Amino acid sequence: MLVVNRFRAEDESFRDDLEKAHAALAARPGYVDGDVGRNVDDPTLWTLVTRWADVGSYRRALSSYEVKLHAVATLSRALEEPSAYEFVVPGETLNVTDVRSL
Repeated sequence: MLVVNRFRAEDESFRDDLEKAHAALAARPGYVDGDVGRNVDDPTLWTLVTRWADVGSYRRALSSYEVKLHAVATLSRALEEPSAYEFVVPGETLNVTDVRSL
């Protein structure tokens, strides 16, 4: 699964906060890879993109003590929009066609 979190932040220290949040998530079981990015046209727009083995791994990561301690404050600053996506594999049916609640 793919998680895309976007943030609006004007202070340069936000990069450090986002990198710490990424490191906390990266240490959790089921984490595959991820990146921190900054928009090329708007330097106040940031993103944290992570890939996970499955949705359960991601949800367990969010509930872990280390992530709550080192990442949740930063992640809570994400823009209010859906962030969890499933990969589209050619020829395969997507999981569901209705909106799912978390």
